Amino acid sequence: MLLRGPEMEDLDLLRQRLVAAFLAMEPPDCLISLARTCGGGSIGEDVQGFIWSHCIDRGDEKCHVPYLKNFLKKLIKEVESTGGSLLDEFYERYAFYMASLKEDVPGKGNLRVVKCISFLLNHVPGFSDQMQLLVPLQCSVNMLEGDTGCALWPSGIFLSEFILSFPQVFARKSCLEVGSGVGLLGICLQHVKASKVVLTDGDMSSLANLKLNLVMNGISNTDVPLDNTCSVSDAVQCIHLPWESAKESQLQLFMPDIVLGADVIYDPSCLPHLIRVLSILLSRRKSIDCSSDSKAQHPTPPQDHRIQYDNGNDNPAQLQLEAATLEFLSEELGCGPVALIASVIRNIDTFRCFLKLAHEANIAVRDLTQTVRPFDLLPYMQSYSRGDVRLFILSQMRE
Repeated sequence: MLLRGPEMEDLDLLRQRLVAAFLAMEPPDCLISLARTCGGGSIGEDVQGFIWSHCIDRGDEKCHVPYLKNFLKKLIKEVESTGGSLLDEFYERYAFYMASLKEDVPGKGNLRVVKCISFLLNHVPGFSDQMQLLVPLQCSVNMLEGDTGCALWPSGIFLSEFILSFPQVFARKSCLEVGSGVGLLGICLQHVKASKVVLTDGDMSSLANLKLNLVMNGISNTDVPLDNTCSVSDAVQCIHLPWESAKESQLQLFMPDIVLGADVIYDPSCLPHLIRVLSILLSRRKSIDCSSDSKAQHPTPPQDHRIQYDNGNDNPAQLQLEAATLEFLSEELGCGPVALIASVIRNIDTFRCFLKLAHEANIAVRDLTQTVRPFDLLPYMQSYSRGDVRLFILSQMRE
């Protein structure tokens, strides 16, 4: 859902971020911090009025009420602790929630809520000024209670920023995601006009939630049998794909240019099946023999690639660096098929197992984390630690 209107465009940058953090259901402490910044160090009546009109009052019917209650509790405590004056509306709304809601039991059950992720695109080449992509997603509140496939994971957020930062790289490419979860990458791929988007997951509950998220974002989708993936359709294809039972003949029908995976390196028992699936998807070679060009096989990274992007900077040196980065990525991903895997390495032994299995399957794994970095499209999202995410490119080694 692409927005450009009075809702966000008329707000200054700090207030845009505050509203975006509220819509994304960032932790209340994050909202308090952003509100302080908006108020120059304190949350005065002007900022309070803004929070009431743009967040609490507007979001009352749509937001998760326990979240609103918790935020109001933190806000009241913050203002009172600094000796400030609080608007009566906050006391009244908090009292209403206290009377109408039973005591919350955090993490009970597989509760799902709708978070709206706002990608701030005004400084990305190819997007108009002051535009944002607003992506509503139904997600699980508790990531550890058997509903992990419906959670919003850091690596998925990182890859979504990556896709939107380099839309030219994914445009007109056939893309397939393994372990698609909430469908965020598919929504971003559709936005940058990938020629084909195939989203797969081995869990039927996650797949149903994924399709709901596509509908919420105005994207048509269709269920496709695993053995009929070549059917012509402009819709995003949603496929039930258990790694352990997928047949080679079925996987060979996909023929993607780019395979994507976010936080799929987590369970040692699943890794042999994941590597088998990746090996089959990466085994197809394009008619153009890229091996004849050593630069295409191992492109030269752009010089000074460790420099952080200066958002909105259009000086010649910065533009030259961005052009070099795009050229580098185009060469990396242009000799098809390749896989982009983003992961937070939580267990080094599990990651080493992944590398060992990949080597045995003749798959080359290279770390691009320090070579190319996406724009910071989510500057308000303090709960997202992009520095924890590693980015790898996988390709079939030439014999």
